[in-house]
Amino acid sequence: MENFILYEEIGRGNKTVVYKGRRKGTINFVAILCTDKCKRAEITNWVRLTHEIRHKNIVTFHEWYETSNHLWLVVELCTGGSLESVIAQDEHLPEDVVREFGVELITGLYHIHGLGIIFCELTPGKILLEGSGTLKFSSFCLAKVDGENLEEFYALVGNEEGEDVSESTPQGYLKNRFRGSPLYTAPEAIKGNDFSKASDLWSLGCLLYEMFSGKPPFFSESFSELIEKILCEDPLPPRPEGSAFHKPSAEFISLLDGLLQKDPQKRLNWTDLLQHPFWKGSLRHCGTDSADNQGTSSSSNEDTESSVSWSTKESVDSHKNLDNLSSSRADLKLPSSSFKIVETQTELRPKSAVDGESNESIFLLSSRPTPRTSTAVEVSDATAAPIKNFSQRDSCLKKAENMCSSQQDMESALRELIYTESDLIITPIIDNPKIIKQVSVRFDSKTLHVPAHSAEKLSSMKDVDWNNFLKRVCSLLDSTEKNTGAARSKLNLLYYLCTLAVHKEIASRLMSSQLFPILMQQLRAASSWDIRAKVARVIGLLALHTSELGENVPVSETVILLTELIRDNFRNSKLKQCLLPALGELLYLVAREEEKGEHPRECWAVPSAAYTVLMRCLREGEDRVVNHLAAKIIENVCTTRACHAQGFITGEIGPVLWYLFTHSAVDSLKITAVSALCRITRSSPSAFQSVIEKVGLTAVLNSLANGICKIQQYMLTMFSAMLSCGIHLQRLIQEKDFVTTITRLLESPSTFIRAKAFLVLLQVLINNREMLLLSCQTRLVIYIERDSRKATSGKEQQGGSEYLSKCLDLLIYHIVRELPGILGDILTALTNVSGRKHPSTVQAKQLKMCLPMMPVVLHLVTSQVFRPQIVTKEFLFNYGTLLEFIRSIESGEINLDRAIGQAASEEFIKTTFLTFEAVTEHPSLLTIHHLTVEDRILPPLVSLVHSQNVEWRLFSLRLLSETTSLLLSHEVMDEEKGESLDSNSKLLSLIRDLLLPQYEHILMAPDPVPLYALKLLVTLTEHSPASVSLVEEIHLFPVLFQVILGHQDSILGNTMQTVIALLNNIVANKSTNMMLLFKEGLAHHICNLLTEAVVLYLEADDKSSTKTVNALLLSLLDILQCMLMYTANIVRQTLQAQKSGTGGDTQAAEDLLLINKPLTDLISLLIQLLPSEDTEIFVSASQCLSLLVQLYGGNSQESMSPENMDSFAEVLKSKKDTRQLKLLLRIVKRLSKKK
Repeated sequence: MENFILYEEIGRGNKTVVYKGRRKGTINFVAILCTDKCKRAEITNWVRLTHEIRHKNIVTFHEWYETSNHLWLVVELCTGGSLESVIAQDEHLPEDVVREFGVELITGLYHIHGLGIIFCELTPGKILLEGSGTLKFSSFCLAKVDGENLEEFYALVGNEEGEDVSESTPQGYLKNRFRGSPLYTAPEAIKGNDFSKASDLWSLGCLLYEMFSGKPPFFSESFSELIEKILCEDPLPPRPEGSAFHKPSAEFISLLDGLLQKDPQKRLNWTDLLQHPFWKGSLRHCGTDSADNQGTSSSSNEDTESSVSWSTKESVDSHKNLDNLSSSRADLKLPSSSFKIVETQTELRPKSAVDGESNESIFLLSSRPTPRTSTAVEVSDATAAPIKNFSQRDSCLKKAENMCSSQQDMESALRELIYTESDLIITPIIDNPKIIKQVSVRFDSKTLHVPAHSAEKLSSMKDVDWNNFLKRVCSLLDSTEKNTGAARSKLNLLYYLCTLAVHKEIASRLMSSQLFPILMQQLRAASSWDIRAKVARVIGLLALHTSELGENVPVSETVILLTELIRDNFRNSKLKQCLLPALGELLYLVAREEEKGEHPRECWAVPSAAYTVLMRCLREGEDRVVNHLAAKIIENVCTTRACHAQGFITGEIGPVLWYLFTHSAVDSLKITAVSALCRITRSSPSAFQSVIEKVGLTAVLNSLANGICKIQQYMLTMFSAMLSCGIHLQRLIQEKDFVTTITRLLESPSTFIRAKAFLVLLQVLINNREMLLLSCQTRLVIYIERDSRKATSGKEQQGGSEYLSKCLDLLIYHIVRELPGILGDILTALTNVSGRKHPSTVQAKQLKMCLPMMPVVLHLVTSQVFRPQIVTKEFLFNYGTLLEFIRSIESGEINLDRAIGQAASEEFIKTTFLTFEAVTEHPSLLTIHHLTVEDRILPPLVSLVHSQNVEWRLFSLRLLSETTSLLLSHEVMDEEKGESLDSNSKLLSLIRDLLLPQYEHILMAPDPVPLYALKLLVTLTEHSPASVSLVEEIHLFPVLFQVILGHQDSILGNTMQTVIALLNNIVANKSTNMMLLFKEGLAHHICNLLTEAVVLYLEADDKSSTKTVNALLLSLLDILQCMLMYTANIVRQTLQAQKSGTGGDTQAAEDLLLINKPLTDLISLLIQLLPSEDTEIFVSASQCLSLLVQLYGGNSQESMSPENMDSFAEVLKSKKDTRQLKLLLRIVKRLSKKK
């Protein structure tokens, strides 16, 4: 199966989420739209229109998938946002930019029209920008083939999938598309005419107008006023607000005038549009054949031909009750264009999982999102606005802290999050298309014996007229059916009442009128079961749509009657299908009214027989529809907190609903059964407990892991409800399979599922701290970080994101609060065995429980979410205590190996070191508490440097080096701010007294120990001048040269680079006794090192090595310059003393010149460096060369060799700076003289 990795959410629309994604095994990023299946028709339309289009101005379709719960559309990723966002950010665009964007829009729209497609609702939100600035048409959900009826196509797709057609579906949207804002819609489309190419050109004009002025040509807060403006008024000349100097050109005004003509016949056509002078000939590439005619003529060009394919097969098993699909398709007229709807053998259907397992795991949510993009994708009627990234969660966590000042507050806040509105959605029982598809039956107004008033007419009637109408209806219903015609007449009247009962106001009036008792009587006594069934339907519709219920309505009697009818005819499944919806709607109505508390409970008593009948309807062997209706009734009634819901809470209800869930082949019944169980669990968690006890936790966890999204959501909710009540608490919080199963759900694309999984884990961790280790090992911290990046605050949170944020805040707050306890337990366990070489059994057991929790500390410290909150003064103090214990383990005072084993002991100590290493990577955390670090952490680290364990010694040196560097940098910054840097600070005293005396032994140890020891010295000498004298006092200079000799074979190695950096710091310090260094052979070593470094530099061709060689060479040149400057100063001072007659130590100066004489061998090498393109190397080399020739002149014939002279000639030609040229000429002059 081709799996995709989903990264961050980059957009959100109506029931659609857009992710940045990548197919496993590739490096190409794509946009992946995850949408509910209710939008199938729209997505199918997008796919069938674009699946073969490849054009630079149209978002490329790649493929689409269907999983259990969603449709997934994989398309080209556009990283530049939408045109709408560009206009919003810039407010208005210059005319030249409008022209450039307009050329892109027209090129894309010309191609679309050339394929015979009408884009229809062209808005700025549907135009996306690629990173390079290319505009692309996206979201073809509402586009259509020229001449086709899009409503018929939508209906066809809906029928094919057996879906309901209602106002919430695309068909309903098409009928009501102008209830939104028709800012870009052409006048003829507003009037009800079909969309055409001319309509798209009107929308294009609106976009061009808005790009220039920052607002559409027609705008009003009032819908009716906006429509009036579009139909009757001319747009004002475009003018950007606040830009009086940016007037539109005459050509632009002419273009807009032509595109915004009310009459489509007078509007610019493609020929005129492409040749308009505003474009300045930029649209010649669109060709001479106008798109106005391309839709009705066949094109021979392959790049403009395409076809719309769609599935023609029908699954007989799943759609037996539907009309013949092929006949309905045969009635669909095909447009006479080159872009035809054709039936192909290869069906255009979404891909699904292997072996028919529609599994959401095809798309895996990554725990490591890529950097945020600004991509926005609009799907159908909603713009998917970009989601901003808020990495700081301090304010949210403060809210959580304020909310949870005690354990009781935490539990209270947690309980409020268990059930959400999404868990308690109510859908109708009657006419529910997911249970049974109702055949629409219309009444015949000609044979109706009452006026066929509409609901609106009845609502406006006077009381007298209403009463007369009602009496007439009641009289007709109360009459006996003497013949077949009378029965048909009564049925026709009931059909008419069904149409009225769906209106709330009419339903409420009829419910409390004399009609209801008449309906009850007909239900009891009508001779025809057809009439009884239709009466039950009317009662059910009234109960569903009524907004209030009076005490005098005989609801209880009706419930009793329906119960008796069902019981007496229990074997008649068809009859039960007619009566159960009415019974269910009445029960829910009563429960809802009771929950309001407006009437006493005794008003509408529900007989126990009603509950018994419904429980029988759930049993094995019943008709699937009857099962579904009974489960749906329980689901709706148990959503309320009314006493009537208690009637369903029995010992067998949980297992019965679970059986329905596990044995049903229909997803909708599975969801209803689990949803009903979830709502019962809200009042009685023992219902879910009985399921676990009967089928076993393993079976329940398997259903959770493999279920579709809705199933997982309800099951997680039930686990939360159980845990919050303490049921099965001890078993679940100890069950590793339970924790790992819940943690795996954090990879779900569903925000609600991830939020609920976090909530379940929170309850586990509240009751069992040890499970935090398993959770961290299964990547809990990484999942928290990922979703913390996505969570937003305030108004920008939407639905699931807000809920996720609340659950995350509680979990993070709890974990942060738990950490001090974890560290405290570890310290207590170590304290108990301190000084004992033979820990007791109890003490060993305590160590085995507490010490393995140390990785939790490491996980949290390495997390950017937890780190700022847990690294406090108290944490660092306790960490210092922990290091003291490790020192005791090293000295043998604590025998940890005997208690927990050598491997576990070493792992604990290593984790402890790694934890502090993670802290040192974030300097601000240490510098804030630098006094605690100096007092509590550095002393044990210094002691551990002398450890016999090489790994511990390395860790200690590395941590000491990094910490010292941070703290000294902090002190230097304080000095710059006016605070004095105490040379006798605790830090320096600690290193001087305890560490430096042992340094000779440390530096001569095997690699890589010297490396970290040298790094510490580099840090000290760089930030504290006083430390240079300490290095001199303990006679480390000879040792440093021994290190150089020991590593001369690897000049680019880390150790050699570090010792050279240290020498650089030492020679640059004015207080350094340079003669000591010269006597130890500094000149000889530098001469050798520079010779090798220059050769490497001149031969280097690998970029990575070049960088290393450059840095090394610059350090060596700096050392050489300091040596020469020191020598030159001594010589200058001696000469000045001789001139002034005060003497001067001539011998010392001569000895120094003689010691440094080997450096003259570097003259030719330095000359070879002069043509270097690296400015720093040229400057350093020229200055060193100048000092050398000042001191020694042209000491050899090699200095004036042809190669050297060529180098001088090359560099003199390339340099323009006067000072550099003068310096070079002085060097040449002195080289030509011999001293």
